Amino acid sequence: MTDKKNHQITLARRPEGIPGPDDFTLRETPVPSPADGEVLIQNLYLSLDAAVRSWMKEDCSYFPPIPLGAPVRSTTLGRVVESRHPAHQPGDYVVAYACAAWEDFSVVAGDGLYPVKASPDFPLHYHLSVFSAMGLTPYFGMLDIGKPQPGETALISAAAGAVGSLAGQIAKIKGCRVVGMAGTDAKCRMLVDELGFDAAINYKGKNTEQLSREIAELCPKGVDIFFDNVGGEILDAALLNLAMFARVAFCGAIGDYTKNGPIPGPYHYWQILARCATVRGFLTLYYKDQFPAAIAEMKGWLDSGQLKFTDDISEGLDSTIPAFAKLFTGENKGKLLVRLTNENL
Repeated sequence: MTDKKNHQITLARRPEGIPGPDDFTLRETPVPSPADGEVLIQNLYLSLDAAVRSWMKEDCSYFPPIPLGAPVRSTTLGRVVESRHPAHQPGDYVVAYACAAWEDFSVVAGDGLYPVKASPDFPLHYHLSVFSAMGLTPYFGMLDIGKPQPGETALISAAAGAVGSLAGQIAKIKGCRVVGMAGTDAKCRMLVDELGFDAAINYKGKNTEQLSREIAELCPKGVDIFFDNVGGEILDAALLNLAMFARVAFCGAIGDYTKNGPIPGPYHYWQILARCATVRGFLTLYYKDQFPAAIAEMKGWLDSGQLKFTDDISEGLDSTIPAFAKLFTGENKGKLLVRLTNENL
């Protein structure tokens, strides 16, 4: 590897608002070498996830903040180049869940890698989209926490996004009435016309009271399952419309990631008590032993046409920063990935 260089994007400062080019530095370094128990992987695809924005803050999260000057932590799909771990061999494909970075090559602990295989049935990058945390987050959140039953009502925030769109479709597969929330009229039409949602709400420019009224109109019996990616006023509006014994699956707060200063909590949390509701946060990594069975079921739904999704793929490391910003402007259309190389795919 001595003839190759590692190009990486590092965090230059703590972003304010939507991250932009001035928040990062592109640098060239030697390709690192793995120590005992580690693996060197060539990253083929980067996964662009909203949670990465929360790791850029100094606040506590489920991962430590990314240090200034360090490569931006990320989930990647890569190929093993050199291994000093018995479970991984050169040429193997692996997913590095939140332990690689925005760079060409990463050295990671071998125990933290999830092995995957190329298949003639689907593109390799599906292992970083519908068959990765992006697809498995709505799978486990909806089925394990939401526990959908036929005839119940499910409300999905950020429903036009990669995670929310799958969460709503899984609820439909299980027989629920599904209402999505999205930020444009076009996205709302897409949810109903293309993904089979029963109704959709454009949340843009509306306060908690207005959103609560619209949710009440479309969910007259209350919300049995709320799958939340957003937090903030949308969470508050949903809490005001919970059915008795509702379940809230909380997988993110993208509405707060780009805000600076103290973040207000939900004002209507007392509805959790009044409705005997269950609110549970979750991280898909803790379901890792169930991934194979979940992927098999997801593949069956894809093959039967019950599940639809889209990947939004940018080309080259230089495209990473503008592509990442699309998560927070609503411009993305599906799961955001960056393809670094087509070599040997």
